[in-house]
Amino acid sequence: MDGFPTLGIPDTGDTAWMLASAALVLLMTPGLAFFYGGMVRAKGVLNMIMMSFSAMGLVTVLWVLYGYSMAFGNDVSNVVGDPTQFFGLKGLIGGNAAPAVEAIVAAPGVEAVEAVPETLIPLVFTMPASVFVAFQLMFAIITVALISGAVADRIKFGAWLLFAGLWVTFVYFPVAHWVFSFDGGTAETGGWIANKLAAIDFAGGTAVHINAGTAALVLVLILGKRKGWPNTPMRPHNLPFVMLGAGLLWFGWYGFNAGSAGASGGLAGSTFVTTTVATAAAMLAWLLTERIRDGKATSLGAASGVVAGLVAITPSCSAVNVLGALVIGVVAGALCALAVGLKYKLGYDDSLDVVGVHLVGGIVGTLLIGLVAAPEAGAGVAGLFYGGGVDQLWRQAVGAGAVLLYSAIVTAILAYIVKFTIGLRLSDEEEAAGADESEHAESGYDFAAVGGGSVLGRHGGEE
Repeated sequence: MDGFPTLGIPDTGDTAWMLASAALVLLMTPGLAFFYGGMVRAKGVLNMIMMSFSAMGLVTVLWVLYGYSMAFGNDVSNVVGDPTQFFGLKGLIGGNAAPAVEAIVAAPGVEAVEAVPETLIPLVFTMPASVFVAFQLMFAIITVALISGAVADRIKFGAWLLFAGLWVTFVYFPVAHWVFSFDGGTAETGGWIANKLAAIDFAGGTAVHINAGTAALVLVLILGKRKGWPNTPMRPHNLPFVMLGAGLLWFGWYGFNAGSAGASGGLAGSTFVTTTVATAAAMLAWLLTERIRDGKATSLGAASGVVAGLVAITPSCSAVNVLGALVIGVVAGALCALAVGLKYKLGYDDSLDVVGVHLVGGIVGTLLIGLVAAPEAGAGVAGLFYGGGVDQLWRQAVGAGAVLLYSAIVTAILAYIVKFTIGLRLSDEEEAAGADESEHAESGYDFAAVGGGSVLGRHGGEE
């Protein structure tokens, strides 16, 4: 992009906040691994966790080679960034891109201006470009990992890795360019959803959640149902894992949303608050929906409500006030709680409700911006309820629909490529044995060791 990145001296406060935010977002993927891992049966817990962890390795390598450049390089036909511009992160790391220069600075409290040696480095906003690269990498990782929950217990691990590499390349990187790319806000070279359409997606409601949720739906339709579903009970094997994972996700999500402010200022603070409010409201709304529908409020419902609220507030946290955040949380919590039951009515086996939580929650949060966006919030946009008419609403709908359609079409193509080359599914025997054993030759739990070992072992014989 013309003038991107700039050369300068980073703001140390903003840099520290963005480094912390990047680490928080990375923590979300192990949190997701525990969230998903606890929801599957005991014979598939390691495989489920491995799909999230493998995304951390695979996506990182692709991101530093060409992914960042595809997302944030010079715009090519309003589709993708130039993959060669920052290939291998050339020109973005440390101070190697600029020679040492004499920077004219004034020390605090000193009127005289003196020349001091200073190295200018590539900046994005006020942070080193390398920090921005790292922050955006964590978004790419968790977007891929989100899809894995839909295909639990039946996809080959090798097929998952191949699909994940193809999907992040041909779906996530281009969509991230549409939504997150910028060039001083100009419509000519920045991402078309953010700059030309002017749809609001502060931290990834479209690029992350609608994108991953749509891919999950398409992938499960092509992959097929688990053997025995829905007649065989497939209950979560470890609800404390689920609650731990939800807690880590909530904690890490502050890096996701407040970190998307790009600086440690007032916008980061306001998005921190709206994220908290919407998440709390969504959890309560999910529990109330469960109570009315089933007569009981469950721990799984509380954890799922937390995630639904986090998903819905992701695109909108900068555009709403506290009342708007409450509305988004309540609507998302209730609708997502109802949406997870659609798979039984429509017959698609979304193992861990990625569609019901992430696709539905992402759509809710994206569209409600058009209704409850408050002009005093950071985005400065008025929704329908604040006198802004339907202008922002149609922009949000077009952005969400474009990502959904693109993700659906390309995901289907990629899934069929994998299916007809190396195959997607485990065999019936492998699925019955469990993905932990068939794919990794491991077990999450050594039941034989419970009680101190076997009878032979306790009496001096060989174990």
